[in-house]
Amino acid sequence: MSESPGAGTEQDSAPDGPPRPDRGSETEQVQEAERASAVEQERQTEQDHRTEQEHRTEQERRTEQPREAGPVRETGSARETGQARETGPVRGSDPDLLVDHGLEDLLRFLRDARGFDFTGYKRSTLGRRIRKRMGDVGVPDYADYRDLLETDTDEFRALFNTILINVTSVFRDPDAWGLLKRDVLPAVIAEAGRDDEIRVWSAGCSSGEEAYSLAILFAEEIGIEECVRRVKIYATDVDEEALRDARLGQYPTKTLAPLSKELRDKYFERVGTQWAFRTDLRRRVIFGRHDITRDAPISRLDLLVCRNTLMYFNVEAQTQILDRYHFALRQGGFLFLGKAEMLLNDGERFEAVSIRQRVFRRRPGDSSPPYPAHPAKLRPTNPVQEQEAVRTRQLLDLILDASPGASVALDSNGIVLLINNGARAQFGLTSNDMGRPFQDLELSYRPTELRSLIDQATHERRTLRVHGAERRLGNELQYFDIEIQPIMGGPGLPVAINVTFTDVTQATKLRAEIKRVREDLETAYEELQSTNEELETTNEELQSSIEELETTNEELQSTNEELETTNEELQSGNEELETMNDEMRLRTTDLDEARAFLEGVVSSIAAGVVVLSADLRARSWNRGAVDLWGLRPDEVMGEPFFALDFGLPTDQLREVIQQCVASGKRSGPVIIPAVNRLGRHIDCAVICSPFDGHNGGVVLLMEDLSNEGGN
Repeated sequence: MSESPGAGTEQDSAPDGPPRPDRGSETEQVQEAERASAVEQERQTEQDHRTEQEHRTEQERRTEQPREAGPVRETGSARETGQARETGPVRGSDPDLLVDHGLEDLLRFLRDARGFDFTGYKRSTLGRRIRKRMGDVGVPDYADYRDLLETDTDEFRALFNTILINVTSVFRDPDAWGLLKRDVLPAVIAEAGRDDEIRVWSAGCSSGEEAYSLAILFAEEIGIEECVRRVKIYATDVDEEALRDARLGQYPTKTLAPLSKELRDKYFERVGTQWAFRTDLRRRVIFGRHDITRDAPISRLDLLVCRNTLMYFNVEAQTQILDRYHFALRQGGFLFLGKAEMLLNDGERFEAVSIRQRVFRRRPGDSSPPYPAHPAKLRPTNPVQEQEAVRTRQLLDLILDASPGASVALDSNGIVLLINNGARAQFGLTSNDMGRPFQDLELSYRPTELRSLIDQATHERRTLRVHGAERRLGNELQYFDIEIQPIMGGPGLPVAINVTFTDVTQATKLRAEIKRVREDLETAYEELQSTNEELETTNEELQSSIEELETTNEELQSTNEELETTNEELQSGNEELETMNDEMRLRTTDLDEARAFLEGVVSSIAAGVVVLSADLRARSWNRGAVDLWGLRPDEVMGEPFFALDFGLPTDQLREVIQQCVASGKRSGPVIIPAVNRLGRHIDCAVICSPFDGHNGGVVLLMEDLSNEGGN
């Protein structure tokens, strides 16, 4: 639930910057921060409940569809956690020491039937929000409410909206974002290589304001073009409804009020009554569904923003999430938390950049593996069963570790469960690699591409084998036979995958040597065949290099398919617009050519041609008319014809012109004495024809009869 910039007065007295070496001063600083964190949580809770009804009312007004009044969704944290706001410090113990079996049964039903696991959240607030919804629908106990959920599919959505809180805005809490811009971004950019990608994760992005705030911050720091080239922002949440709004990237003017007019016009475009985030930067913000308590974290991060999320979880879940965050951040990466949160027990892993603004930095050192991605256990647990499960797990680990060859075991989600001694020795894996996504390991694509084979073995539910996979180790080559074996736990898809590597380097080298000798002998007799084989070998090496480059360029598979579809639709729309623009250009060119042709025809007529509009104003005055009367087109265009002063007595033509306009037929010629531009008296023949063009009019053809006679 990222609580985007924002909310409230400062409670901390600790200065910005890392803790001083004085241990006494540091202890006092942490104690003060702990007290301030508790006060901030309580204040934040009250504020969010005040905001709740305003947010719901605004949402109903916009959608014109009444909805159940639940707490406002808080950016990311509650939406990410699915948990209502909780007062009390993040590090405090769970206030509900007694087990409510009805609530636990309902949570188990929600997890198994609907796939939403609320078992890691604090019970006091979770129970309060569920009981509120039960009171709204008039259901007295958890069992009856479960029956209602089983029969009414819409009720689950109403319950989900009641539990979740979503309050967010652009650059909420300007002081915290000011520190981020002033101290954190320069450090992130300086430590990244000039051409290296900068990776940012907004965990619990809700409707996207926080993610777009990050994009604006980086664009202002390094420039829009550089930001589009280097910065990638992952924005995740568990709420698909909020993610749809975030992907759209359109907000009303009120939402963008914290932005100056300059920034708003620079990064947003007006679309009706909404403002849409600019397209080029929008492509660098990747939205996707992600549960921070269960899904594998995004790795190699320079900055992780997760504001006011941890305080909604119990202590066990908080520990697991922090382990994931520590694993996700690279060494020296920054963690940005909310005002109501503190890392009071993680001084060895995170150093404080600013206790007041809740900005921390990952200390150097290896990260421990994140907790396995499995649902949290429901209370109460059976100690005997738990001990037996631990003992069984230990036995399985020992058996796999002692097995010959190198083996790696994955769960159904592709997370590394076990690595035996052979795999650690052969491929340089460590215990820190357990719990990581297999696709993040070099082993997933070297010595061969295993990810697609694992998917194939999973869906076909059969063992696949790869023979002679090549691996380069320094200047040496190793060869492996690989076996991908799905582990079935019953009907359906496999519950795990075991990948076994058998070293066949010696046998392969012997076969290669025999082949080389045979090829040498054949080369002595068939030079042409040898040349062809060398060319084929070169092509194979080039193809292998291309495949390695393609594999290297593959991004982490967290890119969402819906984002790709949206990009394709936008590209299709752009192509259609470009096609229309091309057609318009062709039509404009044709019209220009036609106009030039007609003007050339009119100019080529030796006689004077004058076109009058329906109100008898001059619309065209060709070169013949200029030569005859001495008036230029710019002197007569738009002027009343009968008001023009030139050698032709126009009043004598008034009756002829009016007759032509009234009858729509050609009239004349009319012989009128006139004076040409040279001052000579001439007899001018005037023919009046109706003009069938735009808005009507007449065309006058004037010829010098005296000149014709002379000729």
